[in-house]
Amino acid sequence: MDERVIDRSGQWASAVGLGTWQLGADWGDVAEKDALAVLEAAAESGVTFFDTADVYGDGRSEQTIAAFLSGRPDLHVLVATKMGRRVDQLPENYVLDNFRAWNDRSRRNLGVDRIDLVQLHCPPTPVYSTDAVYDALDTLVEEERVAAYGVSVETCAEALAAIARPHVASVQIILNPFRMKPLREVLPAARAAGVGIIARVPLASGLLSGKYTKDTVFAANDHRTFNRHGEAFDQGETFSGVDYETGVEAAAEFAALAPEGYTPAQLALRWIIEQDGVTTVIPGARNPEQARANAAAAKLPPLPPQTFTAIRDLYERRIAEQVEHRW
Repeated sequence: MDERVIDRSGQWASAVGLGTWQLGADWGDVAEKDALAVLEAAAESGVTFFDTADVYGDGRSEQTIAAFLSGRPDLHVLVATKMGRRVDQLPENYVLDNFRAWNDRSRRNLGVDRIDLVQLHCPPTPVYSTDAVYDALDTLVEEERVAAYGVSVETCAEALAAIARPHVASVQIILNPFRMKPLREVLPAARAAGVGIIARVPLASGLLSGKYTKDTVFAANDHRTFNRHGEAFDQGETFSGVDYETGVEAAAEFAALAPEGYTPAQLALRWIIEQDGVTTVIPGARNPEQARANAAAAKLPPLPPQTFTAIRDLYERRIAEQVEHRW
């Protein structure tokens, strides 16, 4: 698997990583043995970047990663976690004392003294422009609690504010064929600054897999049921903010663009990793077969120019009007 460097931190990540939200919560139930099997399949496929968060299953995702890695001392995986969603989302909660407390909990969950990469987990917008926040994050590095830090964002404006800060190593942002706005300013700014780009929600919550119809029913504890309109957290995290019916129709068109040998999901992942400036893309997986298929996207042939053109046309016709003005 191709690995790419985060220039500001000197850390390396596989072009296709693994997102582990679904191993913790909000995607229905995943048994412990199944979660460990997903991690095993990803690692065997060359994945060297796991993304998690302290709120995924109230720490379950972090603990599962720790259990998996504990018996594999020779396996080199960059583990990135996130913090900040365990309290009311108020800018005044983003202070050093809280950072230390959240970090202590994540280090216990992950079974490490120092976390490879910690990211602010989509905090309130003013946080990205607060000097004291970055001073506090610098302190975590100085105290050797974390090796590097970054941010996870909802909007392009938040991403640009973070990239302008000299010690931000990475920006995690929603990027997929149904969310193209970051291509215009965010990726060029990140390239110029040496900031890594972690592309999340790459399949638009599964829409781009082409497996869903308008009649598909998701579990009650799946965010694709309870957050379609932003009831629990930012609407853009669910189906990339696209209304479900439009998304299903557009996804059927997208699936028809897959070259021979590609699944629709692999087409979406390949489209992302070929964008100049992307460090890693972090699809989730609920079973080993999905993990292996996702990783295989990194080894497929480059997409032909006409496929990029057709995907852009689909986005402009069906999707852009719903998402560009919000994120």
